[in-house]
This record gives sequence, structure tokens and C-alpha cells, in this order.
Amino acid sequence: MAFEGLSEKLQSVFKKLKGKGVLSENDIDEAMREVKLALLEADVNFKIVKQFVADVREKSVGKDVLESLTPAQQVIKIVQDELVGLMGGTGSKLTYSPRGFTVLMMVGLQGTGKTTSCGKLAHYLKNEGKKPMMAACDVYRPAAIDQLEIVGESVGVPVFSMKDCADPVEIAEKAAKEAELKGHDVLIVDTAGRLQIDAALMDELVRMKKAVKPHEILLVVDAMTGQDAVNAAEGFNGALGIDGIIMTKLDGDTRGGAALSVKSVTRRPVKFIGVGEKFDALEPFHPERMASRILGMGDILSLIEKAQENFDEAKAEELEQKMRKNEFTLEEFLEQMGQIKKMGGLGKIIDMLPGMGARAAGTDIENSEKEFRHMEAIIQSMTKEERRNPSVLNASRRKRISAGSGQPVHKINNLIKRYEEARKMMRQFMTGSRHSKNKLLRSLT
Repeated sequence: MAFEGLSEKLQSVFKKLKGKGVLSENDIDEAMREVKLALLEADVNFKIVKQFVADVREKSVGKDVLESLTPAQQVIKIVQDELVGLMGGTGSKLTYSPRGFTVLMMVGLQGTGKTTSCGKLAHYLKNEGKKPMMAACDVYRPAAIDQLEIVGESVGVPVFSMKDCADPVEIAEKAAKEAELKGHDVLIVDTAGRLQIDAALMDELVRMKKAVKPHEILLVVDAMTGQDAVNAAEGFNGALGIDGIIMTKLDGDTRGGAALSVKSVTRRPVKFIGVGEKFDALEPFHPERMASRILGMGDILSLIEKAQENFDEAKAEELEQKMRKNEFTLEEFLEQMGQIKKMGGLGKIIDMLPGMGARAAGTDIENSEKEFRHMEAIIQSMTKEERRNPSVLNASRRKRISAGSGQPVHKINNLIKRYEEARKMMRQFMTGSRHSKNKLLRSLT
């Protein structure tokens, strides 16, 4: 997960500060040296790190901080505020054309996930109540048009293409007319990329910009390329003028420095982050929430939003009725496991909880996710009767399930034990309230 190393180091610095109680300027200086190293190791731009540390130190050595009852907490608050400011202050939303038809032009280098991001953005806009269309304007990369059409089919969004046309500007113009004529309110234009910024690429994008007059130009960059992503953003913004950034692969093993640097370098906000391969794995970027995650304070708001997105009220009411009748079976248990997977898996949930995170919580996320898959295999190897009435699971049945799932008998025994504990807890949780959704959200907070 992005920022994991940075988060761990910063939390270690602050733990030392909290242990001191009273702070001196020397304590602050020592802490700032460690913060500086942590940021540099996270691949944050050197000039930005230098300014960031200087700003934090200046605010931290004031009399009001050093002589306060909780100086360490105040220093942490200063760092948090500066991190939020570094990433843009507040979340930056997409803006739409006042005349009702908006063109979003997607640009970027090859390999950044631009075409996939078009699909993710289209999926996001559909959920926001928009009616998007995509335009296939990459006429150079082999199978690029076919790829976008497959993406469009996957997310249920039409794709305009002209496979016999070699002029991407002409395609974009005709796509805009077609989209507006058919009642679409957003056109997402997928443009060609290059291995590096060159004059031919920029000339083509500038001509396309003049032709379709996009309401926003969104640059797609790969977070895993670190400062190369920042340099690309600076280059595209200088030559074309961008309105926002979509940062992909922020869920990967990346140091996260690009997300912390790009706003300061380009003066353009990160609007969305890609946090997975699925088409629903595109999230609006919230600097204040990301800063909280980095500092180990969690991200409860995003967790609640994820719960709401994946919450099926009808199923929750059905589950509550079954709990009241003492009918919570292994089938429901499997369904609840599926709900956690829909929310991004155990790792992402833990990462959003205050004071948690894979390492901070001492939780082996990889093994936990593997355990979930094993439990799923065991339940799926049972008959319908066994799932609904686990009391029939005698020794011979458990051996058969073991052979079918590839899991040892002791894991089946452990699953039944966990199920019984969950059954008891869920019954207590459900009893006495008809509003399952509110209880779910309260349990998260």
C-alpha cells in the first residue's frame, strides 16, 4: 500500500516526541531531520521536502507550542496541516459545462493506465447519475481501439470509434457531435500516448484541444514511477495546460512521493486516485483524508462511504429477520465475507481504521486474506444442507469437505468455531433495532 513506509517512519518519529512530554528546540530539530529523511525516501521532490520541513519547524518552535501542555500533539497537528496543504488543501471535484454537455480529454504517456482509467471514470460518472460516452482517438497503438471497446462493454458505456480514420482530431470532433446528438452529457476522449513527451504528441493534443474545446483536460500518471510522474505532469501542463490529475496504481508497492509532490510542482490538483484493477477502484482524492492515513489516524469517512456504496438494505433487512429467527447460516456467513471483499478486502479496511494499518496493527494482512479464501473454499465444498445446518457436520462429512476444498480438517473445525462466534455476535448486534444501515455505520465509527 502506498505511503506504508512513510507512515511507519513518521509514526515512529511522533512516538518519540510523545514520550518526551516536554520538548526543546533540539528535540524538534532531531524530529525534523527524521521527517526529512522519511519524505526523501518516499521520493518526494527535494525542494518540496526542504520547504516543508522549514515550514513545520518554524511553526513548531514557537512559544505557544513548546510551552503547551501537549507540545507533541501540536507538532503532529502542524505536520498534518502542512501535509494537507502540500496535497492541495481540499478535494478538487470535476467541473461540468454549464450548457449541459461536457468533454473530458484524457492525456498521458503510454503505460500509465489511461485507457483503463477512461473506463473507471465512465463507471464513476454513471454512478453519479451522468450518461457518458467514450471516444477512441488513439489511432497509433495496436488494438487500442479494441481495448477501449472492451472496456466500454465491461462498464456499460458506448464507445465512438472510426477504425478507417487515421486522424484523431476528426474522430474527436465527430464523437462530440454524435454524443450530444444521442443525449449523452459527458464525452470522455481517450487520446494517444507516447513513451516520452515529444513535439508531435503535443501538437496533436493541442489541435484536438482547439477542435473539441474540452471542459477539463485530465492527465493520467503512474504513481509507481515516482518523480518521473511529476516531471511528466510538469511537461504536459507546460505544453498543453491541464486541469487535474488522475494518479493510478496508488494501491501498489509505491513510495507515494508523486502524490505529495505533483500539486506543488504543477499547481494542478490530483482529482482521482486508482486503488485497484477493477473498474470501481477509482476514488476522488481527498488530501485531508490521505494525510490522516499517512499519520496513522485512519480514514473513517472513506470507510463509511465504501460501506454505503456496497450496502444492500434489502439484504440487510433479510439478514436481520433471519437473525431474529435464529437462521444465520454458513450461507449468510459466506455472504458477509463477500461484503468485505466488495469493500476492497480486509487490508484496505484495516488501513482506514485509526491507529491501524498493516504493520502498525501488527496484522498479517496477506495471511488474513489467504485465510478468507480458504474459508470460502471450505463453505463452497459443503452441501446446501451442511451450509444451512452445520450441526450435521460429523467426522466423515468433515473429511469429505477437507478433500473437496484442499484444506485440513482442523481448518474446517476452526471455521465452524468462527461461524458460531459470528452468529452469536450478529444476533446481539441485530436484536432490538430495525435500522440495520444506521447500526452498520455507527459500528464503523
